[in-house]
Amino acid sequence: MKVFFTADCHFDHANIIKYCNRPFKNIAHMNYEIVRRWNNVVSPEDLVYHVGDFAFKGQLNGRIFEKRLNGIIVHIRGNHDKNNGIKTYIDEAIMSFGGKTVFVQHKPPIDKNEIPVCDFVVCGHVHEKWKAKFVKDCNIPIINVGVDVWNFEPVSTLSLLKYYSQLINKEALKKLIKSKKGKILMGDEIK
Repeated sequence: MKVFFTADCHFDHANIIKYCNRPFKNIAHMNYEIVRRWNNVVSPEDLVYHVGDFAFKGQLNGRIFEKRLNGIIVHIRGNHDKNNGIKTYIDEAIMSFGGKTVFVQHKPPIDKNEIPVCDFVVCGHVHEKWKAKFVKDCNIPIINVGVDVWNFEPVSTLSLLKYYSQLINKEALKKLIKSKKGKILMGDEIK
């Protein structure tokens, strides 16, 4: 069994194509492609955390799409998950995988006071705006798992851990350069 994260599928939400400049002709094309790409990477026995905004309104809508998708889906509530048939009571979660503690919620934290003790944050909500960011005075990366920045498919925990490592290494290098007044010499030597 593999574990995946994704967010912001917005099944049956026609305007999301325009709002986020999604590369689909219409909602039927979008729904088909997201289901196809999901099922290409997720097996029936895999676990998928969907971090909010699964489907547009309609009491049966969310359940219809759940039946078409591979994997066991655990929903974390998003701001568009009212009246779409999705049963979720989870607003946020703290979990561990790959030796890392991860805070998961739909909307990204705005400042460091909204981030509990963890290695990184997983969120959705921001669609195509950014894939990862840091808030001021905080070394904890916030990673957007929304479909708009992950090729419209769920991302595995292994891929998330690799991406987290890249972000941490890049941030550490920036701080080192800044602390050494930005003077870079040949090779790895920084003065």
